[in-house]
Amino acid sequence: MIVVYGIAAQLNPHKARLSEVIHGCMMEVLGLPEGKRAHRFVPLAADDFYYPSDRSPAYTVIEINMMEGRQVETKKALIKALFQRIESELAITPTDIEITIKEQPAHCWGFRGITGDEAQLNYAVHV
Repeated sequence: MIVVYGIAAQLNPHKARLSEVIHGCMMEVLGLPEGKRAHRFVPLAADDFYYPSDRSPAYTVIEINMMEGRQVETKKALIKALFQRIESELAITPTDIEITIKEQPAHCWGFRGITGDEAQLNYAVHV
């Protein structure tokens, strides 16, 4: 699951396109299938979103929650792809993007009535 935070006036006009860009990177780098999109957007009032003084109001935070197992090189490739594609397709500079990957063991995930370590996934986690 991916959660994206930003100032509402900046984030709302870009939500659909940003979702496309993020999922495109997830498919390209991690091999996720087209239908495996779980994005949550949290548009905030400007007075509810404090950000570093050297960032603009376009400052956007992307939290990526995933099962552990991807190699360091794969995670770095994902982050770099996101920086590049968001800048080229949405004109949000890398300075205004913050990305964190949060990994949890498969047994800590629950979906479709089972835990992640019991699931038969149609994509690889150990890439």
